[in-house]
Amino acid sequence: MPRLSLLATLAAALALSACATTPFTGPVEVTRFVAPDRAGLGQGPIVIYFPDEIANAQAKAAITAAVTQELQALGYTIAAQEGRGVQVAAIRTARTPIAATIDNRRGPVNVGVGGGTGSFGSGLGMGVGINLGGGREGPAVNTELSVRITNDANAALWEGRAQLATGVKSPYSQIDTSARTLASGLFRDFPGGNGETVTIDVKKLQGTR
Repeated sequence: MPRLSLLATLAAALALSACATTPFTGPVEVTRFVAPDRAGLGQGPIVIYFPDEIANAQAKAAITAAVTQELQALGYTIAAQEGRGVQVAAIRTARTPIAATIDNRRGPVNVGVGGGTGSFGSGLGMGVGINLGGGREGPAVNTELSVRITNDANAALWEGRAQLATGVKSPYSQIDTSARTLASGLFRDFPGGNGETVTIDVKKLQGTR
């Protein structure tokens, strides 16, 4: 019995240690808005552009590739420039430090974004080493991807925003994985319901394309 008790104690200690070092990865939270007239969505030519400057070229390339893949899977053809009958997908993306941590009174994780919105043009760009956790792994940054689709008359047809909270050591903090996961979640079950917010486990977004 003493031997069994010792083994049980060691097993419990190892389990707690593993939990303490597990990189934090939250679910993807997606909010979407759809125009009453959905005609033309998911078909025809569309051009991709970034209204805001993104200094991090690697991040811009990864996001462009991820959004392009999703749009093509929906039935769009990527166009080189705007024109008659060409829709426009305006992409914005940001990564901001998380101010709040764990609050047991409100559930396992209470994620809050501190300060103003940052962007990948700043020092908080994807791929930059950020140590905000004080040596412990927990939610450290919130990465956001939003896309607004308009027609050639600049009328909004669809708009969506996806965000993902991750720890510094989470594989989903990496540039390519983060971009693919956010884009996959954003366009999942496109166009979705107007005003809906859904939460998706990142594991359900692996290998969806």
